[in-house]
Amino acid sequence: MVIVDTALAKREAERNPIRVGLVGAGFMARGVVLQILNSVPGMDVVAIYNRTTEGAKRAYVEAGVEDFAIVNSQSELEDRIAKGKYTITEDPLLMCRAENIDVIIEVTGAVEFSSRVVYEAIQNRKHVVSMGAELDGTVGGILKVYADKAGVILSNADGDQPGVQMNLYRFVKGIGVRPVLCGNIKGLQDPYRNPTTQEGFAKKWGQNPSMVTSFADGTKISYEQAIVANATGMTVGQRGMYGPTLPSGTPLKQVMDKYPLDVLLSGPGIVDYCVGAEPGPGVFVLGTHDNPKQKHYLNLYKLGEGPLYLFYTPYHLCHFEVPFTAARAVLFNDAAIAPIGAPRVEVVTTAKIDLKAGQKLDGIGCYMTYGQCETAEITSEQQLLPMGLAEDCILTRDVPKDKVLTYADVILPTGRFCDKLRQEQNEYFNVIA
Repeated sequence: MVIVDTALAKREAERNPIRVGLVGAGFMARGVVLQILNSVPGMDVVAIYNRTTEGAKRAYVEAGVEDFAIVNSQSELEDRIAKGKYTITEDPLLMCRAENIDVIIEVTGAVEFSSRVVYEAIQNRKHVVSMGAELDGTVGGILKVYADKAGVILSNADGDQPGVQMNLYRFVKGIGVRPVLCGNIKGLQDPYRNPTTQEGFAKKWGQNPSMVTSFADGTKISYEQAIVANATGMTVGQRGMYGPTLPSGTPLKQVMDKYPLDVLLSGPGIVDYCVGAEPGPGVFVLGTHDNPKQKHYLNLYKLGEGPLYLFYTPYHLCHFEVPFTAARAVLFNDAAIAPIGAPRVEVVTTAKIDLKAGQKLDGIGCYMTYGQCETAEITSEQQLLPMGLAEDCILTRDVPKDKVLTYADVILPTGRFCDKLRQEQNEYFNVIA
């Protein structure tokens, strides 16, 4: 970030800002616009798409921009950007194809929609920052393959916990400590929460009840930890992760002995989380070191005698940090967090209630299902249904509460682009599905 701010200052001095196209104008996206236009020199949000133009207008107005126009042609969009004018479009693919946009920030979180947008942006050699762990945890592997071929960066966002974990992981690894656990700190975990139970909280903060539900029921943290695993080569210790719950306010140091030491030290490391520890909602990495002299130094520096050493970041600041991800991509060809190859961890669909044959599944953060982490190997062997593909599937038979769904339990919708990408991903990485 120290390098990034200097590089952005240079772009500002040269009057050559990084030009951002924003897809989505919900609660988090509006924060991104506000941050970039008011606090990030050397960067500009030149165009916005939202499902409703009113949402896009609101994003600009809340950031202090009153002069903008709605356009629906490629030439109009590019002409306005060239003239330094702010623009709203009703077609997100126009931004993906615009020659004078440097990076697309995708903030919708809708797997089918965002898969089309991100693919189109990559095909047009645009860097992409995704704020949807759901997309990355479903078809991120193959999208990264396409991005590499196009010579562009595909990255999930710093500020969200996966990006913050990856920054910390890189730091820990960089000082010679071997990371053995990447962890997320939660305040609540209840797989049976739904939009009705979360409506009051969502209303208080101006958020979407389904989005709030996806955090409360564990689906979001499953996706977050899955993409960390896929970016580091780590795995999970068990289906759903261990997720120890501690009394609220418990110092984070007390969580270290809640994970099986043999699992941490004998394999590639795991991703996991805890509930109730402080400081929250931050992230942490547990690492180990084999050199006795370095262990002595670590003890001197108050990290203890080992074998585990705790490193943590006490906060994640979401939209405040997202612009740095865009800058890292455009200026340094560096991703905050991206897959390194074949998926290691998947998020699988689990019945939140007793499900009946013939029902159509609702989406992430709704009433019928929640997501759990599982190894990619078991997901393939047991033909488990990825959570990111579950929406609008038709059940072929009854599924009891808390059972993980398989492909045999559903009929997939026809013609979805995300299913096509998923099949390509399976074939590319030789996955049986």
